[in-house]
Amino acid sequence: MDQTFDYVIVGAGSAGCVLANRLSEDERVSVLLLEAGGSERSIFIQMPTALSIPMNMKRYNWGFETEPEPYLNGRRIHCPRGKVLGGSSAINGMVYVRGHARDFDEWQAAGAAGWSYRDCLPYFRKAETWMGGGDAYRGGEGPLYTCNGNEMRNPLYRAFIEAGKQAGYPETADYDGYQQEGFGAMHMTVKGGVRASTASAYLRPALERPNLTVVTGALSERVVLEGKRAVGVAYLKGGGRVTAKAAREVILAAGSIGSPQLLQLSGIGPGDVLRAAGVEVAHDLPGVGENLRDHLEVYFQFRCTQPITLNAKLNPWAKFLIGARWILFKDGLGATNHFESCAFIRSGAGVEWPDIQYHFLPAAMRYDGKAAFKGHGFQVHVGPNKPKSRGHVRIQSPEPRDKPRVLFNYLAHEDDRAGFRACIRLTREIIGQKAFDPYRGAEIQPGAGVTTDAAIDAWIRDNAESAYHPSCTCKIGAADDPMAVLDPECRVRGLDALRVVDSAVFPTITNGNLNAPTIMLAEKAADAIRGRAPLAPSNAPVYVAPDWQTKQR
Repeated sequence: MDQTFDYVIVGAGSAGCVLANRLSEDERVSVLLLEAGGSERSIFIQMPTALSIPMNMKRYNWGFETEPEPYLNGRRIHCPRGKVLGGSSAINGMVYVRGHARDFDEWQAAGAAGWSYRDCLPYFRKAETWMGGGDAYRGGEGPLYTCNGNEMRNPLYRAFIEAGKQAGYPETADYDGYQQEGFGAMHMTVKGGVRASTASAYLRPALERPNLTVVTGALSERVVLEGKRAVGVAYLKGGGRVTAKAAREVILAAGSIGSPQLLQLSGIGPGDVLRAAGVEVAHDLPGVGENLRDHLEVYFQFRCTQPITLNAKLNPWAKFLIGARWILFKDGLGATNHFESCAFIRSGAGVEWPDIQYHFLPAAMRYDGKAAFKGHGFQVHVGPNKPKSRGHVRIQSPEPRDKPRVLFNYLAHEDDRAGFRACIRLTREIIGQKAFDPYRGAEIQPGAGVTTDAAIDAWIRDNAESAYHPSCTCKIGAADDPMAVLDPECRVRGLDALRVVDSAVFPTITNGNLNAPTIMLAEKAADAIRGRAPLAPSNAPVYVAPDWQTKQR
């Protein structure tokens, strides 16, 4: 049955749940939220330590895979995206990183007027309740709870921070506050020992509102256009086809792969791509699906000489005990993602703000949660966070069930390859500090023999993996930018009543994980959609190393 709503939102993910909550606050409007997946109430989603399970389940993951990546020896790279209420916030690693202030100033310089750090910080604060309480940088009354998990009880977390200090880097009390640069505790979206997805933080509290309708198991086929105006969304549900009409706007929040895919299926995108896929061109917009970026990373692994790592907790009996404690008390090792310390550093002199990120883990394991080897070990995930390589998302047919072709073109740019060489050498120096002397065993990977540029490049091509941060495929930009898909209020250029609000709209990728800036983006966009004045800009100062032009640390 066709129905009419004021707003139709496609995708109940990190942005869509925020939009559904904020738009339905206005009792005078009706909101429809469409989600292809189902409930996020699974124990595997709710228990933070089980994060690798839903990430690898077809029930909760779209299961995208890249085309053979030409600079990664033709490997196809796994690209999980959430297909469930909460979207990728329900299957991700729960790491909360806003990005550096200069990332958002970079957005503004790229044509995203009104998206500077001064403009964005108030919305980060609006979204959050930080375990330490609100201040000029952190929120104290927002829907999304953030904390440090188990407060770095394993001594390896602190050893990593101390090693960074011994190597000459600063310690930061809060990388999401005044100073991102340095080593410190890592933050996660966990509340009371339970994953804080946008489904639990934003959507669940709004479900009792009579003006909000949520339809799960709904596969969106296309945006319905009348001339140059979006008037609804056609979707498949239970073997039937439904058209949800939008009296005010259609808002795509399907993610950096799903949103450009749906635009292209609707005839909105590069004309040559659409015609090759057998789709009639309704609105030729060359930037749709282009400019794709991601963070690539490697795992630096070492043996640990003391039996204190999580490798002892990877057997079935230990996992059972961790799970039982979590079910009963919502605490212990089940209540954390285990990434409890981290670092953001600059790769060289002349780099103004950090471009390398570290996630430290007191275990040596794979992303599927299995041990990497017998015995004890620890690892640090590292990669350059400001890649210059760009890829694309392009549909192959008019069928919404057919996955689009995704190519990140990882390491196509020489600067990205040089960035990984810096990562390898700087990481060895950090782990080689005295703080790790009581714990550090042999280097497992890359291996002590991987030292030359050629050897490092070869190892990276064989071993680098996605950090699962696709973005930038429907970027905001200036009116004179031919590849800009959206104006600064996230409206699709040349069309009426159609917006995109998710990580696809980023003009450039931020220095960190993407869940936090995506939630901020949706908070800010919701005010624009409702016609409300934006929150007053912040004047909170930001740290930039005073000698960044001449020193790396």
